[in-house]
Amino acid sequence: MMEANAMSKALIALPLIALLLAGCGSKANNDTFDLSITPMANAPTAKSRQILVTEPTALKSLDSEQVVVRVSASEIQYLSKSQWGDRLPRMVQSKLVEAFENTGKLAGVGKPGQGLAIDYQVVSDIRAFEVDTSGADVAHVQISAKILNDRNGTVRAQRVFEASVPVRGADNAQFVAAINRAFAQVGAEIVDWTLRSI
Repeated sequence: MMEANAMSKALIALPLIALLLAGCGSKANNDTFDLSITPMANAPTAKSRQILVTEPTALKSLDSEQVVVRVSASEIQYLSKSQWGDRLPRMVQSKLVEAFENTGKLAGVGKPGQGLAIDYQVVSDIRAFEVDTSGADVAHVQISAKILNDRNGTVRAQRVFEASVPVRGADNAQFVAAINRAFAQVGAEIVDWTLRSI
């Protein structure tokens, strides 16, 4: 009798284990995307300078993992089954830090809390980071940036960077690829401009 009970419990447990394993192996609901920047090769050297890249500010509609699609001048939606790998401002900050480091033209690059003795801060605001489908499908990225002297708080330079790139197709991956191309252009310009300004 004991053996029969043990056998029936084992037979019940097997389907439950199979369901759990199937759940672990299933595909995520949303495709997750990353960003990239390639710094300009001819950027000047600022080997005596150390900079801090703060997390960009952004409106709540952009301050998330969602991919924004503008359907009219006053309405936005989010791209279905797609997301960024992290909150957008944190991703932009991380990619800018990476791009500055990849130039090899600074004494140091850091984020707040890393304890660097900073000469300048790069402070930015994400104003647009979207695919605009209200006319022709175009990816649009706009980021304003300021370079602050960390010693006295004065603004050394400020500028708005903007790029629009046509979307080459109609699926989610092509929408995101167009946004990435626009960001890559804007990000490279921010890195080059910063190195020329400090």
